[in-house]
Amino acid sequence: MPPVNAPYRPEGLLARPLYARVDAGAVAHNLARLRAALPAAGAPRLWATVKADAYGHGLARVLPALRDADGLAVLHLDEARNCRRLGWRGPVLVYGGLYSQADTLLLDTPGLHLVITHAAQLQWLAQSPAAERPAVWLRFAGDIHHTGFSADDYRAAFEVATDLATRGVIGEVGHLNHYARADEADGVATADAQFREVIRGLPGPVSTSNSAAVLRHGVQAAATQWVRPGLALYGASPFADRASSDLGLLPAMSLHSQVVGVQRVKAGAGVGYSGAFLAAEDMAVGIVTCGYADGYPRHAPTGTPVVVAGTRTRLLGRVSMDMMAVDLGPVPQAAIGAPVTLWGANGLSVEEVASSAGTIAAQLLTGLSARVPVAQAGAGPAR
Repeated sequence: MPPVNAPYRPEGLLARPLYARVDAGAVAHNLARLRAALPAAGAPRLWATVKADAYGHGLARVLPALRDADGLAVLHLDEARNCRRLGWRGPVLVYGGLYSQADTLLLDTPGLHLVITHAAQLQWLAQSPAAERPAVWLRFAGDIHHTGFSADDYRAAFEVATDLATRGVIGEVGHLNHYARADEADGVATADAQFREVIRGLPGPVSTSNSAAVLRHGVQAAATQWVRPGLALYGASPFADRASSDLGLLPAMSLHSQVVGVQRVKAGAGVGYSGAFLAAEDMAVGIVTCGYADGYPRHAPTGTPVVVAGTRTRLLGRVSMDMMAVDLGPVPQAAIGAPVTLWGANGLSVEEVASSAGTIAAQLLTGLSARVPVAQAGAGPAR
């Protein structure tokens, strides 16, 4: 691969000069960084969260970088099966557990761990024809109240699960919690205390802590057997007030394009649909081939940062389906073919672009369109 501040023109490979680059080495670095944030004594094991095709990076591309993870965590059983197809032989945690009784027919591989969120899932397991005995993790609804058992229902669910384990229907029974405000300085202590009170005296391993909890509340992991980072593995900060570089993380995905046209716009003229940006003076506008059909946020406003030929500038007007306009004032030497970084390199983080667009980094990373070719670091683009 050429340097990211040089034009990339793989003739015969790309019909359009837009591509993403995924660096598995960055994922390996970030995994080590997250481990270093855990308590030295009795350090918990680590589920590497790879749902949504490894946050849009492609599980097949990053799996070699996760060989030091203790397990993988996915959303549903089809994703778990894909982990096996790609050669992963370690444990796999399935956040969604079972969506219907028919899902018990998919329990055909050893090493599965199912997150259980309601009583019907335990009933389905009791009637499962599968020979494999998955471990289960009872999820506490906690302070997020998305899925899981309430404090009033938790112990009854544990009794049912323990009975199934005694009968050999399932394996070990564990306890799982997810914090709603782990990115905030005071967002874990109260929620963790409530969870610990609910499970007090109950046997079984405990799993807590996403990326934010690991990096900001590592002390909470001291009484946890498994943590479950996701976003930080891919080099994005889970905090609004701390950059990924300040956390020692490396971006695993960058998005690159080129200037494909230059417009000389007169003062008072509009740029883009509905004239959403009006030029205050005569100016040069670069047209960049990337739009909302590629996964770039349509609602990104004027001022969203973009890097052209190594110089930071800004988006102008509305993002269209296939292209966007950028201000060439700070980079007057830019011409057709000038390289453009949209996020993940040249000092432009994906979380900065996401914040400008009023969203989060995970949405941009997972929202990249299938029409954008992806280059593995050190290799050419491939669809």
